[in-house]
Amino acid sequence: MGRMKTLSLSSPSDTSSSSRLTPALARIVATVSVGFVVTQLDVTIVNVALARIGADLHANVTALQWIVDAYTLAFAVLMLSAGALGDRYGARRMFAGGIVLFAFASLLCGLAANDTLLVAARALQGVGAAAMLPNSLALLNRSCAHDPKLRARAVGLWTAAGAISIAAGPVVGGVLIDLFGWRSIFLVNLPLCAAGLVATFAWLPKPAPASTRVQSAPAASARGIDPLGQFLAIIALTAFTGAVIEWRPLGIAHPLVAGGLGVALVAGLAFIATEQRAAAPMLPLALFSNRTFSAAVLFGVCVNLTYYGVVFVLSLFLQRVRGDTPLQAGLAFLPLTGGFLVSNVVSGWVVGRFGSRVPMFTGALIAALGYGLLQRVDAHTPLWALLVPFLLIPSGMGLAVPAMTTAVLASADARRAGTASAVLNTARQAGGAVGVAAFGALASGSQAVHIVAGLHAATAVSTVVLLIAAALARFIDPHPHARVQRGPQTSPRESAT
Repeated sequence: MGRMKTLSLSSPSDTSSSSRLTPALARIVATVSVGFVVTQLDVTIVNVALARIGADLHANVTALQWIVDAYTLAFAVLMLSAGALGDRYGARRMFAGGIVLFAFASLLCGLAANDTLLVAARALQGVGAAAMLPNSLALLNRSCAHDPKLRARAVGLWTAAGAISIAAGPVVGGVLIDLFGWRSIFLVNLPLCAAGLVATFAWLPKPAPASTRVQSAPAASARGIDPLGQFLAIIALTAFTGAVIEWRPLGIAHPLVAGGLGVALVAGLAFIATEQRAAAPMLPLALFSNRTFSAAVLFGVCVNLTYYGVVFVLSLFLQRVRGDTPLQAGLAFLPLTGGFLVSNVVSGWVVGRFGSRVPMFTGALIAALGYGLLQRVDAHTPLWALLVPFLLIPSGMGLAVPAMTTAVLASADARRAGTASAVLNTARQAGGAVGVAAFGALASGSQAVHIVAGLHAATAVSTVVLLIAAALARFIDPHPHARVQRGPQTSPRESAT
């Protein structure tokens, strides 16, 4: 334990130089994985509870979309600022604060008396998740001292931990709902967060003493919070997502829908203009000058838009069309979520051997095939017929996502690790929010035929989007590590994390 207290995350150690996963690094991976586990758990575990929440709180499909998207939106729009705060004040500190806030918000979700309070508590959960996720990746990246093979292994294990929670979420959620009611799916986060907080203080390295730090690089010292940019990002993404959610029940000409789209456009353009002029932008547009970074971020949008949106519609299909209980729906989801586990671990090996491009391209094609096979599903389709597409989708995504994450971390220098990972995950969560809004709108009718038609439309769009993602993978530099390693070294402010 004493050795862990003095380990500097930014300094190469025997772990990174030999590319071995030592017990010390394994404890770091396990600790930061808690952040990924709880944030992913609250995606799949909530989906199997939607029908029960809707019945208990008298919430329609639109309200259920907001229950899902309030979390995703807050997660997305605040992650950039959380990454910048981690770069500036310490990723360890931000990670611990995010765990505490997430636990408190989970308690509020479990006590919510109506759908409005649940939406508000879910948004607060998203704030906590935003503080955890980018900083967990930054801590992981620095603990590997930017060793490409070691980082690929560590990211694969980190992603696999999230995959376990994704796989367990539907089944655990179904069991908890059947035994204790839907509120228990939020309260289960409390012991997980408590364990993560204890591990954070016990196993994550403390900041280096001030006397051991060198002077900050100018680019690093300029990082900070951009209040106007943050405000515009919240307005743009919330207005757009809200308009997409409401367009089906209200119509495109309704003032709330048309106005929301107009506000989103104006705020989005103002955001870009603000970031171009800001001395310390929340979104450094210079990152997008790197082709690998830009392609990987767009790839992440495609992946999350399709998966989040289709899983939302599938949860309605299984429980409202087939009449499955939450536990039955959770068991049906098991291959769709469990397939991530093996493919995530395999991805780390593939990236270390072939680079990021091959698994991203191949994974996107496999997932596209899985979505395409769901075109044949209807109300009378037996569950066994869903097995092949339910395995292909996570297998493809599980192969591609760790490779995509590794490509982003490898394409950014050490000073921007937190910000780069925040940009990626912001884009992914924004894509997920739009996917739930758009695909949920397609399946918003009250009759089973509407949900089936919405599922067909959603899977058709997903197939096309994943083919576009496969094309984007062709722009990924398979081995960007050497160029990045010759760049500026880790700043002392990041050493303090």
